[in-house]
Amino acid sequence: MNIVDLLSKDAIAVNLESQEKSKVLSELVDLLVGSGDIKKVVKNEILKRLQEREMLGSTGIGKNVAIPHAKCPKIKKMIAAFGISKNGLDFKSLDGEPTHIFFLLIAPGETPGPHLKALAKISRLLDDKFIRDRLLAVKNSQDVLKIIKEEERKKTQ
Repeated sequence: MNIVDLLSKDAIAVNLESQEKSKVLSELVDLLVGSGDIKKVVKNEILKRLQEREMLGSTGIGKNVAIPHAKCPKIKKMIAAFGISKNGLDFKSLDGEPTHIFFLLIAPGETPGPHLKALAKISRLLDDKFIRDRLLAVKNSQDVLKIIKEEERKKTQ
């Protein structure tokens, strides 16, 4: 499984507008609705599950990165959305720093193995400062996909 296969270019925003945690989650889920990855009727359930996950502990992992994630039995396959907040926002990250890069992951209900593998891959990818800097400098969704594809190709060689 490649990270890039979970993302459609329509589920990427390089200039998120929200300045609050709950609103940025909604904005990311709206990307999934707009891309056709999920139906609008599932949006509220996914948001509820994301909020419940955040109550367990912030998915703001530090280094200006958050990987909000949840499982939803109403979706058929794992999907993702990606967003960049140029100004950053308080996502209650572990290091207390503002969050600029958001990688949202939604998995079907009973898939702990693939879900955890995807989270680990995303985390490893975004742990690299060079990659984070490149992502923060992108101008469009195609650039995001290109960077992720390039980095995944490097890791498989």
